[in-house]
Amino acid sequence: MHFTEAKGILTGGKGHYGMNIYRGCSHGCIYCDSRSRCYQFTHAFEDIEVKRNAPELLERALKTKRQKAMIGTGSMSDPYMHCEEQLGLTRKCLEIIYRYGFGAAVQTKSDRILRDIDLLEAINRRAKCVVQITLTTFDSRLCRIIEPNVCDTQRRIEVLEEMRKKGIPTVVWLTPVLPFINDTEENIMAILEACARVQVKGIICFDMGLTLREGDREYYYAALDRHFPGLKERVVRTYGNAYELPSPDSGRLMELFRSFCRDRGILYRPEDCFDYLHHLPEKFEQISFL
Repeated sequence: MHFTEAKGILTGGKGHYGMNIYRGCSHGCIYCDSRSRCYQFTHAFEDIEVKRNAPELLERALKTKRQKAMIGTGSMSDPYMHCEEQLGLTRKCLEIIYRYGFGAAVQTKSDRILRDIDLLEAINRRAKCVVQITLTTFDSRLCRIIEPNVCDTQRRIEVLEEMRKKGIPTVVWLTPVLPFINDTEENIMAILEACARVQVKGIICFDMGLTLREGDREYYYAALDRHFPGLKERVVRTYGNAYELPSPDSGRLMELFRSFCRDRGILYRPEDCFDYLHHLPEKFEQISFL
């Protein structure tokens, strides 16, 4: 990893903000879109760029905000990668979010988030906190292949259960679904049943499929050659050089997904899930910093 002094930390606006403390990732997921060349990385993706002044920038920004809002993190780089254990920048930023009465929406694949469950619970009591976990495959063996350097799905479900016990709402990202690998009814239904069991608030799934861009595509194909001999040729024959790779069974699987969520009162339309993630109710306490 290497350190940088960032000029700013918050992006977006209109009632919610984004924040990425790190750039790059050490989880090694074979499908990661963040590797795509459009994001203009000038260093190796695994050489994590650390915005070491992120807490100072965040505090400076929140001091100037008159309107409280949700602050999301993890959309581009996981805030609980291995380096977070020693650096603790995510926790420092969460402490600032709590102190200023803002809400947090944290997205991760890692059980390291449990280290901060006390702080997440405190944010949720004062304002609002939503924990988002990505689940792609219920099979632990397959999970270790496609997401090799992070805890498996069973452990992530345990994380969701711990959040439920603390009253912290959760949203699952059921994405991506890799054609010819995890796009089976058995896999999708196992994940959905687990989501219902731990009482997730919503599940985000745009489609049963995968997107590939330049940079990401080459990495994915190399992983297919290593772990699934012959599958790359099948993918190329089926999709060519397309950006969107929907599962051949996407229509049926999406209907199963929607029907399951409707029957159990789980948010499933992406716009409803994002509305929930971005909305901060007016329940926080006004805090004096004098």
